[in-house]
Amino acid sequence: MYAKTADPWRLASAQNVYERDKYRDTLASLPRPRYRSAVEIGCSVGVLTAELAERCDAVLGVDLSETALTAARDRNRDRPNVAFARHRLPADGPAGPYDLVLLSEVLYFFDAGDLRRLAAWALGATAPGADLVLVNYLGPLRDYPLTGDHAVEVFTKALGSFASPMVSERRAQYRIDVLRRHAGEMAGVASS
Repeated sequence: MYAKTADPWRLASAQNVYERDKYRDTLASLPRPRYRSAVEIGCSVGVLTAELAERCDAVLGVDLSETALTAARDRNRDRPNVAFARHRLPADGPAGPYDLVLLSEVLYFFDAGDLRRLAAWALGATAPGADLVLVNYLGPLRDYPLTGDHAVEVFTKALGSFASPMVSERRAQYRIDVLRRHAGEMAGVASS
């Protein structure tokens, strides 16, 4: 998709009301005013990353597309607390520990098995008390393994008793869920 256009979802467009409202609501859903270390999975061209940088001491934006990461680096070049890296999740996730993990409109790209492995990665890459923020489109999705609602259900179930829901809000086109990771043993996390 990035081969055809530098911003396939028009994330940086001022006319994209959906993205603007979603970013505003995502930032408003964050339970803490400040985070030490955040990771944004599926950062694309780094638009939301730039806004997260205002609330975080350090932000790592992760994407699979090197084209998107190049645009994200350029957009955030004046933000010394922001870095970007290419990872293929769930097999190759950044190590952490993070006190904020943002998964915005990426969960439905994974099948159920990969979502369980992604949840295991998230638990292993977060500090006790970390917040996990899930943002998912609610409209019809063609050519994706799961719907936004089903993806949240699978991911949340895979977290098991290691995380508790704090926020669950629905808008007309998307939902935002915030979960808090508990302290405790990580043995027995379902990852297969």
